[in-house]
Amino acid sequence: MHALWLILIIFIMLAGLCGTLFPLLPDTPLIVAAAILDHFIFPSNGASLTTILVLTFLMLVSLVLDFVSGSMGAKYFGATRWGAIGGILGAVIGIFYGPIGLIAGPLAGVLLGELLGGQGILPAGRSTWGTFLGTVAGMAGKFAIGVLMIGWFLVAKLF
Repeated sequence: MHALWLILIIFIMLAGLCGTLFPLLPDTPLIVAAAILDHFIFPSNGASLTTILVLTFLMLVSLVLDFVSGSMGAKYFGATRWGAIGGILGAVIGIFYGPIGLIAGPLAGVLLGELLGGQGILPAGRSTWGTFLGTVAGMAGKFAIGVLMIGWFLVAKLF
């Protein structure tokens, strides 16, 4: 029974790691939830409170990174306020179109927002490219943080 619980906890953590790459799947909060589950399932040798606090901190860092990465990329490539508003509206509309909408919505929103704000096609395209690069960088950062979280958990569990 002990091994079955441990396999389930690892499976939940790996599902959280997959969520860092695929929109609509929970990501780092799922990794923290698995560590908390481990803490309660195995009170004598489960995840310590220190481990849970470190994982929670890393989770918060990943959520902030996810929130700001696309807009930072857009700003770096010269997006205006119109592009930012378009990106937010595109993200909200994209939610209703599944995983592809979550990626394409903000990009289309930035492009349309920049064009409506009076930018030419090249500056609008540059802002959109920045949004894309920022989003990809944010996903890579979240994945790295997820790997770090699982590694921290496993080292703390084994030693």
